[in-house]
Amino acid sequence: MSQPVDPAKLTADLVRCPSVTPEEGGALQLLQEALADAGFLSIRVDRNGTPNLFARWGTKGHARSFGFNGHTDVVPVGDEAAWTHPPFGAEFDGGWLYGRGATDMKSGVAAFVAAAIDFVRTTPPDGAIILAITGDEEGSSTDGTIAILDWMAEEGEQMTACLVGEPTCPETIGDMIKIGRRGSMTAHITVAGKQGHSAYLHKALNPMPAVALLAHRLSSRVLDEGTDHFDPSTCSVTTIDTGNPASNVIPAQTRMTVNLRFNDTHSGASLTEWLQAEADRVAEETGTRITLEAKISGEPFLTPPGALSTLVSQAIHKETNQNPVLSTTGGTSDARFVKSHCPVVEFGLVGHRMHEVDERVWVQDIHDLKRIYGRILTDYFA
Repeated sequence: MSQPVDPAKLTADLVRCPSVTPEEGGALQLLQEALADAGFLSIRVDRNGTPNLFARWGTKGHARSFGFNGHTDVVPVGDEAAWTHPPFGAEFDGGWLYGRGATDMKSGVAAFVAAAIDFVRTTPPDGAIILAITGDEEGSSTDGTIAILDWMAEEGEQMTACLVGEPTCPETIGDMIKIGRRGSMTAHITVAGKQGHSAYLHKALNPMPAVALLAHRLSSRVLDEGTDHFDPSTCSVTTIDTGNPASNVIPAQTRMTVNLRFNDTHSGASLTEWLQAEADRVAEETGTRITLEAKISGEPFLTPPGALSTLVSQAIHKETNQNPVLSTTGGTSDARFVKSHCPVVEFGLVGHRMHEVDERVWVQDIHDLKRIYGRILTDYFA
C-alpha cells in the first residue's frame, strides 16, 4: 500500500518552484505527475500562455463530482535581502515553513491534492473528484480558472460542488468559511483643465480643486449600511497623481483612482453610473473635463447557507472542535468564477503574512487542513 502523501513536504516542493505570475515555475508539472501516478486524468489547459491544470479521478459527468480549486502562482518576493530565509528555499524553522506562496496558497493546494490522492487510494468513491488549479490567480485572472471552466463546459466536465482552498481563517484554522464575496471594481478618473502660470489664475484652469472636490464626494458617500450577509459597501480613493514638479505651474490634468468593494445592494453597472454622475456634476461646477474608465473585477455573490456550508462546517468541527463563522469578508477570489458553474464555498488556512516578506505557514496547520479536506470528501461521498 502506498504511503500517505505528506502535505507539508508537498508544500515545500511547490514553494521551491519559482512560479511568480505568469511563470509556471514547475509547480503544475510537479502536481500533474503526482496526480497521474494516483490514477487521475491529468490535463494541462493552458490558454494564451497562462498555465492551468485540470485533473479528474472517476467517471466524467458523474452526478456526484466534488471539486477543489486553487492556484500555484505567487506574487513577487519584493526585497529578497529582507527575508530571513530564501523566498524559494522552503526552509522549516521553529514549526514554520517559510517561502513565497507558503500560505497563499501552495499549502492549500498541497493539502487538497494530498487529501484527494489518499482518499481515492484508500476508499475509492462512487463519484468523481475534480481539481482545477490555475497559474493566474494573482494576475489578471482572465485565462486562469475562467479558462479551465470554459474548457470543462466544452468537454462536458462538471463539478456538482466546489471548495476553493484560499486562506480564510483570521486567527485559528477552522474559525471561518467564506460563503460569498463582495464585488470589486476600480475606476480611473482623469480631470483636465488648462495649464498656466500660478500667478495668473485667470489664464489657467486648475484641475486640482475639481479632483479634490470629487474625491471628497466619493469617499464621504455612505453607499449602504450592509445586508444580512455582507458588510457595508466602500469607496476608497487610492491615489491622486499629477506628476507636476514645478511649484509655479498649474497642471493641465490630474488623475485619480478609486476602488470600490460592494455588496448585493449594488452592481458594477449601477456604481459606474453613480461615479459618472458625480464626475459630470463636478465637471459642470468647475468647468473642467472629467473622463472615467471603470473596470469591474467581480460582482458580489453568495452561496446561501445550506448543504455545502453545512458539510464543510461539520467536517471542520469533527476535526478541530471549531464552529466556523460563515463570512463574506475579504477581497476577491476565483470563487467569483466558480459560482456560475456550481455551488462554491472557500475554506483554507490562517493567512499568516500573505504577500509579505517572510511569508510562512504553521506546519501543523497544513496537516490539519489535509485532515479536514479528507473528512469533507469522506462525508460528501458517504
